[in-house]
Amino acid sequence: MNNNKNKLDKENIVRRPRQSELSPVLTQVEKRKVSYRGPTSPLILVYSFFAFAIIGTILLSLPIASEENKFTTPNISLFTSISAITGTGLIVVGTDSYWSIFGEIVIGVLIFVGGLGFITGIAFLLFLSSGHKLENRMITRTGLGENRIGVISSMARNIILVAVLIQIIGSIIFFIKWNFFTPLWSGISSAQTLYQSIFLSISSFNNAGFEILPDSKMGGSSLIGFADDKIILATISVMILVGALSYATLANIISKKKWGLLNLDTKLVIIGTVFALTLGFISFFVIEFNNASSIGNDNIVNKISQSLFHSVNRTSGFSSIAYNNLENSNINVTALLMFIGGTTSSVAGGIKVNTLMIILIATYSIFKGKENISFSNRKINSFDVLKSMAVGATAIVSIMLLIILFQIFEPNADYRESVFELVSAFATCGWSIGETNQYSTGGQLILSIAMFTGRFGPITLVLFMSKESKEDIISYPEERVRVG
Repeated sequence: MNNNKNKLDKENIVRRPRQSELSPVLTQVEKRKVSYRGPTSPLILVYSFFAFAIIGTILLSLPIASEENKFTTPNISLFTSISAITGTGLIVVGTDSYWSIFGEIVIGVLIFVGGLGFITGIAFLLFLSSGHKLENRMITRTGLGENRIGVISSMARNIILVAVLIQIIGSIIFFIKWNFFTPLWSGISSAQTLYQSIFLSISSFNNAGFEILPDSKMGGSSLIGFADDKIILATISVMILVGALSYATLANIISKKKWGLLNLDTKLVIIGTVFALTLGFISFFVIEFNNASSIGNDNIVNKISQSLFHSVNRTSGFSSIAYNNLENSNINVTALLMFIGGTTSSVAGGIKVNTLMIILIATYSIFKGKENISFSNRKINSFDVLKSMAVGATAIVSIMLLIILFQIFEPNADYRESVFELVSAFATCGWSIGETNQYSTGGQLILSIAMFTGRFGPITLVLFMSKESKEDIISYPEERVRVG
């Protein structure tokens, strides 16, 4: 009886938990930080291309790389290697006269690898090393203009395949033209023609400006020998333009077809590119119309073709006339167009057309008193505006500092030539109105820094800013600052 009573009492007992037992359990998980220094950093991309430049420097220094079969000084090898990997085209020795076939092949490979661009180039390296990790894809997506991580691998592969295909097509066009219709020079073999065709095609698509045509047989440097050859100039121009537009832009145009369906980024690229081409054409045609040292003595058809050709070449550096003969006003416009450059994630340099368009739209919106920045019925992300402003401002400050450093090493250099040379190097264009080989080792080193910084600096800055933006926990009181 007592046992049953005790059992019943136990069953009716209701115990209330203590307040402490009801409190939630708080745990803290340490946030994983991504280092922006060292081998695990996104800057591994910059390290990789710098390593390529060093390897190119070593190979170009070997006796086998020069026509005279002797060691090349490090300053010449380094300058040439960086100029090739960045797709600039500035040279301190004649590419065709100084380098052997081995040296020219090294330069061609550097142009090809570097010309695929900062992001697509490293994607190529990732494919070679089978590095398909998620973090690598997230790094790569910033430059490919694609937010869907799942398609990064296929998109990077397509970029490489399309780039190779276009360069093959260009090589075929050049070879057919020169081997069956108009030989480059008397007595040239088919093998030599094919070699010249492949090199020029690689250099054209990658906006490099390098060529290995003998000046003595072509009537001058660069493409002066093709000043009247509309087919060659047109082919080179199309390849340059395709390379400077980027795969993402071309793919969007081909897939959507109609203007209203295009991405905002593509619309900005098209408008900005047309603006740059139009400005370059009008400037060249009008200012140089009566300049006997450039196109003044040409017929109207040649004047139009030359103006179009040099407008397109604002990102590559090819030229069919001597650039030191241009009018000063046209040189200033040319420097501006070089500074703008091509499209984001393309083979071209500069601050990029996309960046310029966002800055212009934001400036216009501020003048109109608008708080929201929009275009074509689409609001532009405020962080993208800030990034564009940062890239533009950083580029301007960098060029100013590089000009100061260059003048320190080259106190006797003409200021106009110095500014043009530094802008050309930073924008990886390759045009020159001076004699690059006349500069001292220090001056050439500053130009090398300008080329590497201009090619990889803007996208590096974007990579640093590519982390997800987060709102500040603490909100500070607002205070106005005087502007202007």
